[in-house]
Amino acid sequence: EDLKIITLARAARARVMASEGAAVRDETGRTYAAAAVALPSLRLSALHLAVAMAVSSGASSLEAAALVNDDGPDPADLAAVRDAGPDAVVFFAAPDGTLKATLRP
Repeated sequence: EDLKIITLARAARARVMASEGAAVRDETGRTYAAAAVALPSLRLSALHLAVAMAVSSGASSLEAAALVNDDGPDPADLAAVRDAGPDAVVFFAAPDGTLKATLRP
């Protein structure tokens, strides 16, 4: 399951050639994947968007999250995950899928 959300995050990033991709898994096992959005009037990180998608779809808690980018997780991204899932594990992976860090609360 954990490798699956990393794969989903990588696919979301690659699909639109975004700077980053993310995926989250909710308490029921549903997954939500997103890529970063960079429009002139709207900027969203991939992890913020994935968390928002889960919450707006009715998720009451997150179990895990994955972020794929070159730079690592932003503190604001981690805060969004913790807001929705205080006990969620966050996997940070490089664009090639190499796991760089596993962040636990």
